[in-house]
Amino acid sequence: MTSEVLRNEAYVVPPVPAAGSGVAWLRATVARFSEGADHVRRRALAEHVLPTVDVAALRRPGTPVAVLVEALGLPRSVAPDVRLVAGCYQPHVTVTPEADAAVARLVEACGGTWDEETANRIGLLVQACDATVALVADVEPPVPVTRRVAPDGRVVEVDLGDAWFGAGRHECPGRAHALALVEGSRAFHRLHDDFLVLPNAWDFASAVALVRAGFPAVGTTSLGVAAAHGLPDAAGAAREETLALARRLVRLPVPISVDVEAGFGGDVRDLAAELWELGVAGVNVEDGRGEALADPEEQAAIVRAFKDAAPGLFVNARVDTHWLGVDRDSTSARAARYVDAGADGVFVPGLTDEREIADIAAAVPVPLNVLAQRDVRVLKDLGVRRVSTGSLLFRAALGETVRTALAVRDGRAAPDDVPGYDEVQRLATGR
Repeated sequence: MTSEVLRNEAYVVPPVPAAGSGVAWLRATVARFSEGADHVRRRALAEHVLPTVDVAALRRPGTPVAVLVEALGLPRSVAPDVRLVAGCYQPHVTVTPEADAAVARLVEACGGTWDEETANRIGLLVQACDATVALVADVEPPVPVTRRVAPDGRVVEVDLGDAWFGAGRHECPGRAHALALVEGSRAFHRLHDDFLVLPNAWDFASAVALVRAGFPAVGTTSLGVAAAHGLPDAAGAAREETLALARRLVRLPVPISVDVEAGFGGDVRDLAAELWELGVAGVNVEDGRGEALADPEEQAAIVRAFKDAAPGLFVNARVDTHWLGVDRDSTSARAARYVDAGADGVFVPGLTDEREIADIAAAVPVPLNVLAQRDVRVLKDLGVRRVSTGSLLFRAALGETVRTALAVRDGRAAPDDVPGYDEVQRLATGR
């Protein structure tokens, strides 16, 4: 029935009035809200752009809109403007001054010309925004309804349950592109289908070195990031340093997971949205609070806030019962509560007893993550799906730094297997 209505030319999209600027101009100039010759001409403009985008390149990790923005030759920084406009795009939604200003910035980013070509380029981005995010979040259908004006003048809502990408003359021309974007945003999730060893970097060069060593994903270590900047770990003091590092790491061709401690205080929704917009694939968020544990209900709300603000993030809920040696009997119950809140994985640092590992791995319906405190082959056999190095690599680097300095001071030979100057230069520049 849906397809029949959408293919029936007697049912037209609701008309929008002509306008000279802002969201109203965009609505009046895109194929989405046009009919007849205007629609044919404008759709052709959008269809001309799509073949210039390498579908394979869209499968890279990151927020779908940010990835598409870059694929269309625009700076990633315009992605938040796309999101603003998307919130006011439909004709029945009230337009905000912020959305109008965002349209002006997008036009400027596209070359500054307020014409049909620019409008339909922006339209591709806007139409991909909410729909791809919904696909990532497994919302079915990603767009629930569309509107048409019936022959008798009534505005009717058409259920898209059996036509996710529409049908007829207004069918989405970018189906393959949308599915590729979704696949890329789920790349980090898929790495947990088998067994993932996730090394943790503390700066750009260490992350590049790990990527070049063949690791398919890289995490950050909160201790390493904080200590490298002279700050304490787990005190919420390294938010800006963590975000600055994340902005650099998302340039790498592998998924990036960021250790956000307990969320750095404040509204974690803002943090989640910013990380997701940057292209970060996952986060660790811990329930430790100094030497105590957070109230599990409050921590579950934090997990839920991350998922609500950034549905595509792999949220690894860290349970610090064993790490802190506090209330260990509550580990499984805490893990279950966090999974119910939307956690994609559970991380129990300090968990080393084989029977406990096996029991928790069997009890939680999501991947169990532990630290590299046992042979990874044993951990895999016990049901663990992810092993992190945590702060180990950073601490090892500190130890080797001191040992090398002492060798030089004492007249002993320094290690001869350290990276050369030129190699480090290449790491620093990502070449």
